Amino acid sequence: MMTVDQLFAKLCSKEFQDVQNGDLFYNFFIFPYPAREEYAMRAQIDDFKKKLIRPTNYVDVLVLNLFEEFCTFLDNQSFGRLHPSYLNYLLEKDKADSAAAMKALTLKANSEQFYRYIHERIITHVMIDDDKVRPYVFLHGIGLMYPLLRTSVFLTNYEKYNKTSRYKIIVFYPGTVQGTDYELFGLINDHHTYRGIVLND
Repeated sequence: MMTVDQLFAKLCSKEFQDVQNGDLFYNFFIFPYPAREEYAMRAQIDDFKKKLIRPTNYVDVLVLNLFEEFCTFLDNQSFGRLHPSYLNYLLEKDKADSAAAMKALTLKANSEQFYRYIHERIITHVMIDDDKVRPYVFLHGIGLMYPLLRTSVFLTNYEKYNKTSRYKIIVFYPGTVQGTDYELFGLINDHHTYRGIVLND
């Protein structure tokens, strides 16, 4: 599989930065890594962003931690007149009825509203008009979203919003890939087909 250094070299490639180059029916690119390296990978993602925006590249990357985005999405919703933050409402509800709270969280994570929220975050970023280029969105926090939202479900349902000619989404996947067999954390098999391209060396 591709190493971190090889990934960075690919991200710096002008050919790969060209979002209209090649077959982009799917613009999801999956970078698997061992789940035990989660914290190191988060630091690496931040390092990628800092290096890519330097004058040698002028690439401004949008980094989305899917779990943090989900929390922000919930926090910005109210629960009627009962609570100004739906996130805090569910956290309080979890203490009394964890099963009901998990059901509500799962419904929200798989809702059209959440997909539209992510779409608006991406479009707002790529539409910025300045001297930078914005061919990439880094998506991580996949493991933190389990079991509320599976990666394969997110990629499939996001297709209706996806703009393949505007950006590439680099999915940092904490697990293993063998052919079409994906295992989150190297343990949990996902039988769905991933609508993306696994990054190999």
